[in-house]
Amino acid sequence: MLGERGHSTLVIDRLTEIYDKPRAIALDHEILRHFDNMGIAEDVLPYVAPFTASQHFGADGQLIRRIDMVPEPYPLGYTPSMVFTQPPVEAALRRHVERLGDVTVELGTELIGLVDHGSEVTAVLKDAAGQVRTVAVKYLIGCDGASSTVRQLAGMKLEDLVFDEPWLVVDVQVHDAALAKLPDTSAQFCNPARPTSFVIGPKNHRRWEIMLLPGEDRHDMEKPENVWKLLSPWLNPEDGELWRAASYRFHALVADEWKKGRVLIAGDAAHQQPPFIGQGMCQGLRDVTNLAWKLDRVLKGKSGNALLDSYTVERKRHVETLTGKIKAIGEAICIRDPEAAAERDQGILAEGGGKAPTLTRQDIVPPLEAGLLTSSDVPARGTLFVQPVILTGGKELLLDKIAGSGWRLFVDGRGDLALEAFAEDARQMDLTVMRLLPKSTDCKRGDVLQEKDGVMAAWFNRHGVQAALVRPDHYVFATANSAEDLKRQLCELRSLLA
Repeated sequence: MLGERGHSTLVIDRLTEIYDKPRAIALDHEILRHFDNMGIAEDVLPYVAPFTASQHFGADGQLIRRIDMVPEPYPLGYTPSMVFTQPPVEAALRRHVERLGDVTVELGTELIGLVDHGSEVTAVLKDAAGQVRTVAVKYLIGCDGASSTVRQLAGMKLEDLVFDEPWLVVDVQVHDAALAKLPDTSAQFCNPARPTSFVIGPKNHRRWEIMLLPGEDRHDMEKPENVWKLLSPWLNPEDGELWRAASYRFHALVADEWKKGRVLIAGDAAHQQPPFIGQGMCQGLRDVTNLAWKLDRVLKGKSGNALLDSYTVERKRHVETLTGKIKAIGEAICIRDPEAAAERDQGILAEGGGKAPTLTRQDIVPPLEAGLLTSSDVPARGTLFVQPVILTGGKELLLDKIAGSGWRLFVDGRGDLALEAFAEDARQMDLTVMRLLPKSTDCKRGDVLQEKDGVMAAWFNRHGVQAALVRPDHYVFATANSAEDLKRQLCELRSLLA
């Protein structure tokens, strides 16, 4: 993202090859939208499949809850929940980076020290041959995992959000003939004897996440013979190839600071959360999409360094809120006491009026609650803005293909909000302004785009507004229902960005 914006960027990785086993398995429409903005969606999609609904079964094997995705027409233009195979997706990302002239990648290189001088950071690097050198950089970003060297060297501390459970993650390439033995949707078996998750990955990839019990040695449980014993309710060794078996402690942790001087952290370096709705990697990518556009403005002199302070404010709050929701789901799943499990099942069914309720993964993910947002209490503030299909020139294109991913002002073409009054603001702020209408609306104006499925019109109706001011990461800065309100929002935005 930085290289695409013209910034000289050095990437180091102590590993020389892509890790050949799957780790993350889930992504969502927000993340695929960013992949598309980067120009790599077509390279990634062959390794992506829709995430099936997840059925939760209680202590007695009864269905107690479903977690699904929102129906069509999809709000961001893509399947809302997806599974993917990580190694080939990483390979696609690396091929893309090789085409960026402003990015240098050094593999087999690790960070062994750093000094923040205030105006720059000196990074001490060691290559595979043991040679040590220093590099001066304007900013140093640590996306270096849960045991982050950058976080430790910078003196950032982890805060415990109080969740710590041992689980075994097992990935199997299932033979075609054995697929019929398995559930046809993803599943959560909330059995107090041993809680277990089952995820349907792309093609023949199937994943089990199995809670380890007190007294079980995690390294011993990773041995193939013990893994197959755990999988015996579903598969036998001849039914597939064991791809990976790795034990983890599912944590809920967040760093106290995500920016210290000119050093920043993102991804697992900044937070870790249980995997129960597949948001771990998505959170890391939200971090960098939030950071990239802000750092771009600072490096180009369009905004002061203080703009980066909103990174921690926005992302830490978002992570804490979402982790709290995931933790609540995880704590319910992890109940080991049979009586408490029975009470849990009754409580969940009672919430659904005696039937298994359905949640959507998209409703679980919160909006931005603080940071670079209007101070006004307006509808949709901090939510993700929609991406309808646009009809133009006889083609169907997603909105971002036309509007780009900078600052944008979208206006409901059915209303009477005059855009001429904002032409100078738009020019000064490099703001893309677009007026949109549903396909069925008769309109003779030449400056109006038509959307295919009425996704944006429904969004404007739901929130009762005529205009939305949208950030480069697709979050809504503000909404307005009059020219006066919009003028006020633009003035506030100009002040905040400066």
